Amino acid sequence: MSSGSYLLNLLVFFPLLAALPMFKIGEQHARAYAVVVAGIELLLVLCLWFLFDSNTGNLQFQSNTDLLGNGLFLFILAVDGISLFLVILNALVIFLATLAVYENKKHMLLSLLLLEGILMGVFLAQTLLVFYVFWEVSLLPVLYMIGRFGVKDRVYSGLKFFIYTFLASLIMLVGFLYWAYASYLVVRSGATPFSDAVWGSIWGSNAIWGMTFSDFAKMSAYIPLQTQFWVFLALFAGIAVKIPIFPFHSWMPHAYGNAPIVGSVVLSALLLKMGTYALVRLLLPLLPHLLPQFLLPLSLLALCMVIYAGILACVQTEMKRLIAYSSMSHMGVALLGLYALNVEGVGGAIFTMFSHGLVSAGLFMLVGMLYQRSQSSKIVAYQGVAHSMPAFATCFMFVLLANVGMPLTSGFVGEFLSLLGFFNVSPLITLLAGSTIILSAIYMLNLYRKVFLGVPNRRSQALKDLCGREKFILATLIVAILFFGIYPKPILTPIEKSVQVLLNTAQPLKDQ
Repeated sequence: MSSGSYLLNLLVFFPLLAALPMFKIGEQHARAYAVVVAGIELLLVLCLWFLFDSNTGNLQFQSNTDLLGNGLFLFILAVDGISLFLVILNALVIFLATLAVYENKKHMLLSLLLLEGILMGVFLAQTLLVFYVFWEVSLLPVLYMIGRFGVKDRVYSGLKFFIYTFLASLIMLVGFLYWAYASYLVVRSGATPFSDAVWGSIWGSNAIWGMTFSDFAKMSAYIPLQTQFWVFLALFAGIAVKIPIFPFHSWMPHAYGNAPIVGSVVLSALLLKMGTYALVRLLLPLLPHLLPQFLLPLSLLALCMVIYAGILACVQTEMKRLIAYSSMSHMGVALLGLYALNVEGVGGAIFTMFSHGLVSAGLFMLVGMLYQRSQSSKIVAYQGVAHSMPAFATCFMFVLLANVGMPLTSGFVGEFLSLLGFFNVSPLITLLAGSTIILSAIYMLNLYRKVFLGVPNRRSQALKDLCGREKFILATLIVAILFFGIYPKPILTPIEKSVQVLLNTAQPLKDQ
């Protein structure tokens, strides 16, 4: 096992194990400890990026562990250009989130560290069972944060989020089981060339869950289309609720609106990306025969996300809900890029996932800084904030422009490539989806006008500008947004290499 392989295991288990001592640490030392742990994890992730070979799109640093010693439960981790930058995003957002916790809320910090390790498992896992376990367990820290530290109807919001996503994940599990059983029957029948040379000993021991994503993808050319249809629906149901895709989004306004600010940050910047990542990792390579047949209805749903969520964002009176609907609208553009099934579209969608994670984290943290000072995120509660908080207003404008998709910001690069890729599929839908730029400009600039401009009201006059810690958090995000907007090559090159490998894998094997 190479040093890189050990590094992947360390990325998953270090934050999980390091979180355990927090049960004994006092409240006054909790944040310092969590920041140190999250900082070490971020350094490890940067080491992974340094060691990563950007000239190949194949999986790297693969780690294979037989947990039971009999080949029945394989713990396989690996990274490629698709998952690498989601791993980086996870480490960066959690590190900044630990800094953004204003009070020594030990259990919130504990939840953040646990969530970090779990999400590392989601993005690095290469077997269905390991992926699904991490996917499901990720609900628990977020449920706790909403139910314990949220506002207003926090228990109702947390339970609604959990029930929706948990039930959808169970449907996904049924799809996994059905796919595995169908694969088992096909291999046992001798209808594939994998029966003896490659898969014989593995399937003979019934180690279905030891199969990697690529192994299961090879079976798509031999499993009946009717079976693929039902598996597609099951997997899509689990993914659609997680993103969420219209019309499976009814849990979103409650969860985002009543979650603590840090909870909203991880929901938008990280958990939302789990859904789009699963679509890339599962549906594209596993079901290459069926996905093109669903292209039109899937594209229309994504278009509805762009327009419907954008219109809802325009009429919101609460900042967190406005940003939540904005996130949903921008993810509609990313989905169109994924459905393009070309390097430009899929690569742009993955870049959008990374960029939007930075932008949405920045927006929610900015709202959190305002909330911390006045205990309100209502738009009407503020006016003329720029007079009392000029540094805050400047940072808000930078992140706002990235959310709109202004050139020279990372938000422009991903969405442009996503729409460019889908233009080859449907120019009309692409043109309509381009309305996200107009809608984003309407609701974001209108928000800025109402909150930051005009004569300051009494609440706004009493506000204090950013402290040093807050400036560091926002400067980190703004530098990343501007740097990768001006020079996206360090991200785009490894992403495009891996996307090319993915699309080659997704070609129907019968035609090769």
